[in-house]
Amino acid sequence: MNKTTKPKDHLILKIKVEPRSSKSGIVGPYGDSLKVKLASSPVEGKANKELIEVLSKEYGIPKKDVEILSGHNSKNKIVKLVGVKDRS
Repeated sequence: MNKTTKPKDHLILKIKVEPRSSKSGIVGPYGDSLKVKLASSPVEGKANKELIEVLSKEYGIPKKDVEILSGHNSKNKIVKLVGVKDRS
């Protein structure tokens, strides 16, 4: 029996955040991660909230479709973006 695989409708990204930056935005590759600068400080989840906003805007998806899977209290995070096609 031949199994067909459904194409992924999400991306999993490794993110390296740099909080307390002068401005927010995606910088580019950083080792095997994507570096994102955030103006917010990492207090009371402010940086995580801003990261979700930055990725939502950059990838053109709703904020509800950006999920931090791990690294909530770390500069290194794993993030899931739903509704983004993996082009690899």
